[in-house]
Amino acid sequence: MNRENFGSRIGFILVSAGCAIGIGNVWKFPYITGQYGGGIFVLFYLLFLVIMGVPILTMELAVGRASKKSAVAAYKALEPKGSKWHIHGWICMLGNIMLMMYYTTVSGWMLNYFVRFLTGGFDGAESSAIPEAFTSLLSDPSEMMIYMAITVFLGILVVSFGIQNGIERISKIMMLSLLGLIIILAIHSFFLPGFKEGIDFYLMPSIKRAREAGLFSVITAAMNQSFFTLSLGIAAMEIFGSYMSKEHSLGGESIRICALDTFVALMSGLIIFPACFSYNIQPDAGPSLIFITLPQVFINMSGGRIWGTLFFLFMSFASFSTIIAVFENIIAFGMDNFGWSRKKSSVINCIIIFVTSIPCVLGYNIWKNIHLIGARDILDSEDFIVSNLLLPIGSLIFLLFCVTKWGWGFDKYMKEVNTGDGIKISPHFKVYFQFILPILILFILISGLI
Repeated sequence: MNRENFGSRIGFILVSAGCAIGIGNVWKFPYITGQYGGGIFVLFYLLFLVIMGVPILTMELAVGRASKKSAVAAYKALEPKGSKWHIHGWICMLGNIMLMMYYTTVSGWMLNYFVRFLTGGFDGAESSAIPEAFTSLLSDPSEMMIYMAITVFLGILVVSFGIQNGIERISKIMMLSLLGLIIILAIHSFFLPGFKEGIDFYLMPSIKRAREAGLFSVITAAMNQSFFTLSLGIAAMEIFGSYMSKEHSLGGESIRICALDTFVALMSGLIIFPACFSYNIQPDAGPSLIFITLPQVFINMSGGRIWGTLFFLFMSFASFSTIIAVFENIIAFGMDNFGWSRKKSSVINCIIIFVTSIPCVLGYNIWKNIHLIGARDILDSEDFIVSNLLLPIGSLIFLLFCVTKWGWGFDKYMKEVNTGDGIKISPHFKVYFQFILPILILFILISGLI
């Protein structure tokens, strides 16, 4: 069976960036930027993105492009005879499914809020009613189940049409709309009364806030965010390497994906902080920022229903772009390993993802007393396993596979990564890749567990 390919280079970049651009860009990045000293944090973030994110991203893409297969089959095609690297491919698939077990629920929340603003559900509401609205959503399993199911079925439907006709076509529309929306929302923020204060808090380097947080904490937070923003380690990016042409070098394409991901993260802060300072709302509200803080801003804003609708449409696109990218990985896995057709793999995995997403929905109501890891609820436990274990360990395995003689090997990796026009990676980085980068990833793993 011939391997599908992307129809265009821009299609590949938008789909890959769509996988990286998710809830964390808009939810987490602005919040921790403000918390850890504004511009100081951003500078460290960009540094670690270049020295950690880009190299690991090239490795996932190289494994995909060289093998033209999804994770398990890719390892089998490239690993030395008799070795067991492909076991990590199975763990990657479990990681993709576990990520979707809670991501579909959170994406459902975004969709729910988009519909509420669109239909005037918040019109005339008092600020005090907003926290109750979110609590009410979490306590209603049927409403959450409906929006989770819509997310799952729509995602599978898009992927079932294939790379060019489904994922590439829809991702292009969504990502270009997302970029358009973010620019419109940022321009609107420019005219808010708290714009200057918001930008000062967000992007002006603050030694005082960095000292309060602790320089070590600032560096650790920047390292973590630069690492996790690309969802590396569970082959979420590897699959798109398998659909790439050999025309362009992987170093250049990786930098473009990271640049688009960073642009969305930075622009999100330009939308959020001026709004918070304009309406005297805490800018460091953490996860509640999206569902409690910002809706309070929108209902007090002139034309708030329109801006709230546009913001949650943007958020829905950001989360849904990740969902269809990860769904493609799961469905390709079924096709490559079990010989299923795309439609058969879509139907089987639709059922699996829907059923495995139910515990997260119930974790806020019927099963709210269930704690899996320490005091964490079901969603936080699933997120902990993916973010703190599977992503860093998986990235370390991809790294060692690409740069050591026991795996695919540094020379073969370098040949693949530098094939095509564009930015080349120098072989002089061998020592850095083999000895320093593994230590940085181990540091992220240990700090995450602590």
